[in-house]
Amino acid sequence: MLIAMPGQAGGDHDQGNAPAASGSEGPQRQSDGSVFLPKPAQRQLGVRTSMTQAGDLPRTVELNGKVLMDPNAGGRVQAMLAGRIEPGPGGLPTGGQAVRKGEVLAWVLPSAAPIERSNQAAQLAELRAGKALADKRVARLRELADTVPRKEIEAAESEAASLAERAAAVSAGLGNRDPLVAPVTGVIASANVVAGQVVDARELVFEIVDPSRLRIEALAFDAALASDVGSATLAIGNERVPLVFTGAARSLREQALPMGFRAEGAALSKLAVGQPVRVFVQTKHTVKGVAVPVASLVKTSANQTIVWVKSGPERFEPRPVTTEPLDGVTVAVTSGLGAGERVATQGATLINQVR
Repeated sequence: MLIAMPGQAGGDHDQGNAPAASGSEGPQRQSDGSVFLPKPAQRQLGVRTSMTQAGDLPRTVELNGKVLMDPNAGGRVQAMLAGRIEPGPGGLPTGGQAVRKGEVLAWVLPSAAPIERSNQAAQLAELRAGKALADKRVARLRELADTVPRKEIEAAESEAASLAERAAAVSAGLGNRDPLVAPVTGVIASANVVAGQVVDARELVFEIVDPSRLRIEALAFDAALASDVGSATLAIGNERVPLVFTGAARSLREQALPMGFRAEGAALSKLAVGQPVRVFVQTKHTVKGVAVPVASLVKTSANQTIVWVKSGPERFEPRPVTTEPLDGVTVAVTSGLGAGERVATQGATLINQVR
């Protein structure tokens, strides 16, 4: 009779019910919602933390804005006359090309009806014939200068000069080209024509801007905000650009008050005219909170905003928070986070994905 005896696995065999060593040493979500993240995994994921500090932060209002050209550093080139576009000395400029003030960008060959050109040509021929007769009369009078009064000679000379100037004016009108000149120094923001294109009078041909000098216009639905502006910023990626408040209009647009800001700096080269932006207006009132980077905020599966707080060398705990805008790069945490806590500022989204 065979009796089953409990067997023992050798040193090279693994027990089926024993937990894998790699599982206990890798990143994993704990039962209480926290995340175990070993030091090698923190370095691999690029996790960075910083200590929080509580204080009085300016209460900030986020506004929708739009990038506009500075009227003192940009301009538009429009056709004065209807006609056909011809390239300038250096060809037709393209978007992004640098131009100088006074540079000829293109020519407009004026268009005229055939009957008008025929009338001008007939008038020019008549003026040239009259000038030829006037020149001959001046020559005869000069030969008789001893017997002819001086005033007759001067009158004939004046008539000949008048006919010459009139003929030159009509001739210039027949073959003249209207130059399109750059009004300011900058870069071409938009070019709306090609060689041979026919344009109408007052049609926009080129738009020139200075990328280092732009204006921002934001719409505020609370008119009282115009008198409570402390400072303002514009976030371009992870870079904070300070704005100078230039004033608010006194007429509503789309039931909102337009507020103007001036921006300068190298970071503005990343913006384009007409681009929508977010403007953060910091008022003169304050709110108690903790400033943390925007990258620290993540969403849970329940769409709840949290930050990851480092409670131990290899342990991160989720902390639900409420926030208010601050400057576009950082936010003000008004509840759920205190001073002296270490918050993940980089790699928070990767921590949030650990399961």
